[in-house]
Amino acid sequence: MHVAIKVVAVVSVVTATVAAGGEAAASEGSRADRSRYHEPDHEVWLVDQSNSPGLAFGGTLYIYSGRDLQRDAAAPPLERVDLGAGTTDLCVAETGAQPVRPHMLTFSPRNSHAILTFVVSGHVVFFDADSRQPLRCLRTEPGAGGARQAHAAYPSPDGRYVLVANQNGKKLERIATNYRNNTFIQQPEATLDLANGTTPNGALREDPVLRPDNAPICPFVPDSGFPAYVSLRGGGLFAIDPYATPMAIVAEYTGTAVPRNGCGFIEARGWVYANAGGATAAHMDGWFLYRLPVGGRRTYKSTNPPDVPAVEPIAADDSPHRDAHGIAISQHAEYVWFFDRAGNQVEIYKARTGRAMGVVRLESAHSADPTPDLAVTSPDGRYMYVSLRGPNPLSGDPHASTGSTPGLMVIRVRADGRTGTVRGLAPITNIDAGGVERADAHGIAIRPLGRSK
Repeated sequence: MHVAIKVVAVVSVVTATVAAGGEAAASEGSRADRSRYHEPDHEVWLVDQSNSPGLAFGGTLYIYSGRDLQRDAAAPPLERVDLGAGTTDLCVAETGAQPVRPHMLTFSPRNSHAILTFVVSGHVVFFDADSRQPLRCLRTEPGAGGARQAHAAYPSPDGRYVLVANQNGKKLERIATNYRNNTFIQQPEATLDLANGTTPNGALREDPVLRPDNAPICPFVPDSGFPAYVSLRGGGLFAIDPYATPMAIVAEYTGTAVPRNGCGFIEARGWVYANAGGATAAHMDGWFLYRLPVGGRRTYKSTNPPDVPAVEPIAADDSPHRDAHGIAISQHAEYVWFFDRAGNQVEIYKARTGRAMGVVRLESAHSADPTPDLAVTSPDGRYMYVSLRGPNPLSGDPHASTGSTPGLMVIRVRADGRTGTVRGLAPITNIDAGGVERADAHGIAIRPLGRSK
């Protein structure tokens, strides 16, 4: 079972004619109609993790113009890519298996490539971001009990590797990357086994008291490149040397310091901010916000005792219907936004101090139950885009993940990031043969154009 992320599945009507047989046709048809839209300065990519129509695999990528969304929050996508076509063909050819449940999405450091994980089947697919074409499909290793998943992947800032959270396989894996040459190579010799072995302090990595379930949820690499972090489903966290072979634990955290179901990480003002939430049977409700200092090898080292450097708690609340999941920062990293998937709100904190600044409710005339999952900020910091979950969520416990309006929410950021207002949403849809809405948005990522990160 993997941690649920409450993401809005966007139901959109595609204006371009999509040829019936593949992703190339879909992209070319959409591009021919681009003159209807304003040329974007950034794109917003949204993942619908429901299966391609009539299939038991695939999914859909929606690609929007940021400028169009800012002018009209219900703007249709520039392109719609069927993952049940060319992407599936590539994965079957390279791994012998179909990709199931596209889940998390991110971009390479210079935004030239998209990286998409399929949580059920364990696939990681690299796309050329300009052409939208899949270039390489890899699959995680079998792990604990023969299970394997790819819950999330995160690229290093230097472009040398991608970390993959093999959730039920209980492994952290590394893929060597060369985006210029389109070379992506799995490195099994670098894999960190999270279920077996001991930490530098001699404790069991997975321990019934300290860390009872070491399924990795989300990896994160700060701008400095060291250390990397990986959250654990049963509570606790590891800081990792991502360049060691095999990768090595350089700091260990127990479930007492870091509760269950963490996923969101972001770097701001000398801190790595993170959360822990609910949405699993073992921990239905959870709202825990914390931060760790950004630091190098002098701060994060294997000779440290457990829970050092110390976690600084920001907020905690385990009352019913709370679920911390998405996280974003305002322009210039002044404020950190923590989204409550179950509670339909966002709490805003001063990044430098961790001081609470206020709460913004996300219900509106556009949606009575938006269920915000993941969020990204526009390059100019004036807008945030949030994925919204659907009425039949495919990940996470329905208690937290069920939403009424699958799609993409547009929020206007105000007062330099201290607050914001809902502008509207772009809906997506995927009605099955029985008339049931299956759309369920989850992953979301932003791609600035004409610049590199």
